[in-house]
Amino acid sequence: MSERRWDGRSVCVAGLGVSGRAAARVLAGHGARVTAVDARDGADQHALAAELEALGVTVRLGDGETLPGGTDLVVTSPGWRPDVPLLAAAAAAGIEIIGEVELAWRLRPAEGAAPWLAITGTDGKTTVVRMLACMLTAAGHEALAVGNVGTPIVEAVTKPYDVLAVELSSYQLHWSSSLRPFASTVLNVAPDHLDWHGSMDAYVAAKAEIFAPGCVAVYNADDATSTALAERAEGVDRRAGFTLSVPRPGELGVVEDLLVDRAFTASANEAAELAALGDVHPFAPHNVANALAAAGLARAYGVPPEAVREGLRAFVPEPHRIQHVADVGGVAYVNDSKATQPHAAAASLAAYEPVVWIAGGLLKGLDVDDLVRSCAPRLRGAVLMGRDRHRLAEALGRHAPDVPVVDVPDTDTGAMDRVVNEASALARPGDTVLLAPVGASFDMFTDYPARGNAFIAAVERLAAGNAVRP
Repeated sequence: MSERRWDGRSVCVAGLGVSGRAAARVLAGHGARVTAVDARDGADQHALAAELEALGVTVRLGDGETLPGGTDLVVTSPGWRPDVPLLAAAAAAGIEIIGEVELAWRLRPAEGAAPWLAITGTDGKTTVVRMLACMLTAAGHEALAVGNVGTPIVEAVTKPYDVLAVELSSYQLHWSSSLRPFASTVLNVAPDHLDWHGSMDAYVAAKAEIFAPGCVAVYNADDATSTALAERAEGVDRRAGFTLSVPRPGELGVVEDLLVDRAFTASANEAAELAALGDVHPFAPHNVANALAAAGLARAYGVPPEAVREGLRAFVPEPHRIQHVADVGGVAYVNDSKATQPHAAAASLAAYEPVVWIAGGLLKGLDVDDLVRSCAPRLRGAVLMGRDRHRLAEALGRHAPDVPVVDVPDTDTGAMDRVVNEASALARPGDTVLLAPVGASFDMFTDYPARGNAFIAAVERLAAGNAVRP
């Protein structure tokens, strides 16, 4: 049976998150016999079940562990670990397991399918995919940002787009086997999601899948792992690096205040001016790297330099990523709630000096000593919150013993007001109070946007003179 023919196939869709429900809908539309399972059994799931059942999907709620009988393919939600009982049972039975991204690739039309420009990395994926989509649109292409952001990719692949900008997580790459992007990039690699992958080697191996045969491999020349993965990738069409330094032939980089391309020009001796540093917003060194990565993928696809500039100027940053909230009493307040692990927090801290650092949350077993050691000279003070704040306090005691540290143990709804007020007491005019938590938010908030919104609201109350006093 051709993998593009789905009539009569018995498919289990594991998990009814955004990607799972999209996969179930699309598979049912292609004639597959779909059973969707989810461990949750609440009102939202029952409403979704009614919608899917109307399309012919069998929905089983309250049991995410048992593999439905007769299954010959499992399409798993990306967050499901390979060792969960349902997936382990499928693997033991020799049943193929794929993710929604792999399903989308297999559903592409035989002719006229939109090429993929694919992005992965520990940090910066969403920023880069949206920058890239802006550049492609500025060049006149019908383009869409999909994958781990925005529209589920399984819903986009059969629509008449010219090109897709595809954000891919390590989870999604783990469950993909046949992707062949036109061009792809690994932005950076630092320890993350090790509880899911089991080891750093497995995490890196998942990221490496994006450099598939035939693609243009755009790598971060300033990141040793990204560079090594591109160098080891077999069968790629060509390699192009990006760097925050002056670029060598075959690279994109920075010359004085300009972003320039020496990789996708007619001659290795030529350099194309792409944009000015002032076109990158919000401005920070790691965001310049993001812009260069997006430009590398765009240029690989043939986007002219002027469209790169126009795209960067049109780009609207996502909230909770080095988001300037307000200036209060000469102190800048910046929300980077998305900085949920050390690599992201280090990039954020490197953009400001002096800093009153707000940090804490769930550290997921990640080491913070190198982060604290590197940022110590930039710190005016630190305010710590969340379940694992003691680990940050211990690291600060070892590597920044002279930096004043305030511990806020509160977890109630007023906790962020107390955190912000303590930070304002430590800050001086010209300083930046930076929320770059290092940890996940789930100990105190529903997600990182909720944490960022709490910070924004607390800063606004501070500015209005209504902050809660410690």
